[in-house]
Amino acid sequence: VRVEPADVDFESGLQFVDEVKGGNIPKEFIPSIQKGFQRAMKNGVLAGYALDKLKVTVIDGSFHAVDSDQLSFEICAMQAFKNASEKASPVLLEPIMKVEVVTPEESMGDVISDLNKRRGQIEGMESNRSGARVVKAKTPLSEMFGYVTSLRTITSGRATSTMSFSHFEEVSASIARQVLTEVKGRVDLIK
Repeated sequence: VRVEPADVDFESGLQFVDEVKGGNIPKEFIPSIQKGFQRAMKNGVLAGYALDKLKVTVIDGSFHAVDSDQLSFEICAMQAFKNASEKASPVLLEPIMKVEVVTPEESMGDVISDLNKRRGQIEGMESNRSGARVVKAKTPLSEMFGYVTSLRTITSGRATSTMSFSHFEEVSASIARQVLTEVKGRVDLIK
């Protein structure tokens, strides 16, 4: 098998390609190989978090007429995933949220400061029809817990916010170490 990152335009999950020639692996075992990789991806490499995208190309293999069965091929695929993962340099990804805050002009500095403290990236500011300011940012979801309460406090309850998923992004090495220490007690997984 060849294990690599999924194609850029592939949405998510397992991109599975069967390139076996000559019947070295009977067709009835191919779904078991796919299932093995799918199961392995659910438990991930780092901290047990699922893998987002992966491309697996089955190129060649062999089988034994008596000893080969569906489960054997599934387990073999899971072991191939483990071996490939050990050779790769896996990274932790975190969800990044698109945040929009509508705030009075006089609270805008405090709102921006609070978003910056939450590792937010300010993408723009504009005025709406009522004269309020609209602040647009991208912020890690992990930093947004308690945000509504904080926003209410710093604006005396006069601001509103909306949040929606934007994309996944690699976490910094220091945050990855912290997460792995909390979840597994192991930082040796980060290369």
